[in-house]
Amino acid sequence: MSPVPDGSGGAGGVVLVLDGWGYAPPAPGNALSRASTPYLDALTSGPGATLLQASGEAVGLPAGTVGNSEIGHMVIGAGRPLPYDSLLVQQEIDSGALAANALLKETCARLAASGRALHLIGLCSDGQIHAHVDHLRELLRIAAVEGVGAVWIHAITDGRDVADGTAAAYLERVEKLAAEAGAGRVASVVGRGYALDKSGDLELTRAAALAMADGTGIGVAHPREALEGPEPGDVWVRPSVVVDAAGAPLAAMGDGDAVLFTNFRSDRIQQLADYLVTHLESRAVTVLSLARYDTRAAIAPLVDRADASGGLADELERHGLRSVRIAESEKFEHVTYYLNGRDARVREGEEQVRIAAEGPPDYRSAPAMNLPRVVAAVAEAAGRADVALVVANLANIDVVGHTGDAEATVAAAEHTDEAVEAICAAARRSGRWVLLVGDHGNAEQMLRPGADGGPRPYGGHTTNPVPFVVVAAPGGPAARKAPAGGTLADVAPTVLALLGRSPGAVMTGRPLL
Repeated sequence: MSPVPDGSGGAGGVVLVLDGWGYAPPAPGNALSRASTPYLDALTSGPGATLLQASGEAVGLPAGTVGNSEIGHMVIGAGRPLPYDSLLVQQEIDSGALAANALLKETCARLAASGRALHLIGLCSDGQIHAHVDHLRELLRIAAVEGVGAVWIHAITDGRDVADGTAAAYLERVEKLAAEAGAGRVASVVGRGYALDKSGDLELTRAAALAMADGTGIGVAHPREALEGPEPGDVWVRPSVVVDAAGAPLAAMGDGDAVLFTNFRSDRIQQLADYLVTHLESRAVTVLSLARYDTRAAIAPLVDRADASGGLADELERHGLRSVRIAESEKFEHVTYYLNGRDARVREGEEQVRIAAEGPPDYRSAPAMNLPRVVAAVAEAAGRADVALVVANLANIDVVGHTGDAEATVAAAEHTDEAVEAICAAARRSGRWVLLVGDHGNAEQMLRPGADGGPRPYGGHTTNPVPFVVVAAPGGPAARKAPAGGTLADVAPTVLALLGRSPGAVMTGRPLL
């Protein structure tokens, strides 16, 4: 590694991704404008600040689709928009390619001939973060056209990517889609807190998997009865199984059946997918996924993903520049795996620091999370002469924002403000520049109209732009007004320019300098 990491002769820089840091005018539901954040306010009103587009077509999502942490970090790292899995799936649907997919047609033909069942497992909402019910609609239509007689839907309720309390409406919508297609019936219902856990709590995953595979769970006569339990909201709907008049489950997975996971995003469903594959080993069950998953088990996808190579990680490695990636566990994969183009390979000269919680997290009562430890790790890495770039994710605004608790999110923003000030001070001591950017919106819009027209708490993502700020290194050129019209694709080229390097050959973004 070069002893002078910054090719322009400086000490290198620090990139801070403030997760969920979007921009919207002050409003009662804007937790960021309500918070006391004097340091961030000063930075975002300075000459080195602008707003970047972080949603929809600007980052490779369908038009009007909210941004998310995965595509946000991928595009930040790639230096170009990347067609996200949701867009690729929709394109396959629109072109007819999904209906003509050889693997899907072969599977459906076998099920139709044998009389065995197709089990569709996925999040039932249109939040477009992990899944979309319109994709389920197409799969039901294809199954009906191909003559599959038994199609069972294992519905995962949301309450996070969409407003809490909407699960009943989405279950009703799913039932209508099945009726329109002429195929499909809901066989089990479970909240995403169980089915989409990625913390490693296999007891949650086991409960969801057994309801789907074996019909083991709370028996209900109708899917919407599953929502009547004591659990707090749609996220924690208990694993429930629809039963017949005799109390027997409608559907258990048996020899010759096929399972198709309908989420297009991998990270939160892969724990369930791996568990189910293992659980079904003794049964001759075919397991497929709508998009490619990063599972331990080999699960064949119907739609593959876009190439994200040639981004910031590859350029840093090519130039022999050392980087340190730092984040709490909730966002660790984002500054490593996703920033590196959904590539698990640790690059030459790349160091990774995971800040793990010391106990079960309670984001509402502890909105600071482990931020002081993140700050300390960033300051330590920034003080090293051999490190060209420190990349850190400050997770608080997004993670706490997802609780829908506006007051806790205000506190999270205030803790983040203090952390940014401390990190910038450490960067100044080390002679470094600092680049701050949001990956998507969240905490700037925590109220949405409910069914009655009144405001309801909202903890999901938004289509709002995100702030972008460059804080010049001590003695370096003063920050000038960044050009308007930028996107997250411009971040990697800007970082490379600050390090005295040209954008990578496949990057289409521009340096915002």
